[in-house]
Amino acid sequence: MSSEQVLGRIRAALDHDAPRSARTASTVDRLARPPEHPLPARARRPAEELVHQFVAIQSGLGVDLIEVGSPADIPPAIEGYLLGLGLACRLRHGSDPLLVALPWSASPHLVVDIGAARDGDPVGLSRAVAGVAETGTLALASGADNPVTLGFVPDTHIVVLRADTIVGSYEAACALVRAAFDGAMPRTLNLVTGASRTGDIGGKIVMGAHGPRRLAVILIRGVV
Repeated sequence: MSSEQVLGRIRAALDHDAPRSARTASTVDRLARPPEHPLPARARRPAEELVHQFVAIQSGLGVDLIEVGSPADIPPAIEGYLLGLGLACRLRHGSDPLLVALPWSASPHLVVDIGAARDGDPVGLSRAVAGVAETGTLALASGADNPVTLGFVPDTHIVVLRADTIVGSYEAACALVRAAFDGAMPRTLNLVTGASRTGDIGGKIVMGAHGPRRLAVILIRGVV
C-alpha cells in the first residue's frame, strides 16, 4: 500500500472533507463517548482481584508496597519506612489536599516541605490519580497539587494510591483522570511502572537513570 493510500484512509477516518463544524462535532462526540477497545482478561477481573494483581506486579518490579488503613496512618508509615532504610527523614510534596491535611506533627522525625522538588531533596511524595492493574502502572497527573518534579528529582519517590482507584485498563485510568480534572486532561500525565532503570549500556541494569532509584507505594485500603 502506498503512502498516499495510507494517508487517504486517515483523512477519511478523520472526516477530512467534511465541514469544520461537522468535524468539531465528531471530535466532541468521540471524547464524550470514546469507543470501547478489546481488553485482555487480566484487565477485566473483579475489583479486589485487580488490587491483588496490581500489588503482585508492583512487587515483582521491586517496588516497596506499604498498606495502610487510612490517610492518618501515612505519616508514621513513611517515617518507619525511611528510618528502616537509614534514609533522611525529609520529604517534599505538593499542595494536594489529601497530603496537606495529613497529621505530620504526629511523626516528629519527619521534616516536611511543600512545593516543587529542588536539587538535593531526598524524598518526593505524590498522590496517584489511578493505578492500572493490567501492567502495574501508576497514573500521575501534573499540577500544583502534585508537581511532576517530585517523581524525577529526588532519589526516592513515594506515591500514595487509594485502593479503590485501581482499575483494569489504561482507558479506565484515563476516565478517572478526566473526572478528577472536570472532563479535561492535565498538561502532563506520567505513566510510571517501577523505579527508573535502563539496560542500554552493556545490558547491565542501572537504577535511577531517568528518575528515582527507589519507588514506594502507600496503598490506602480504607475509604477516604
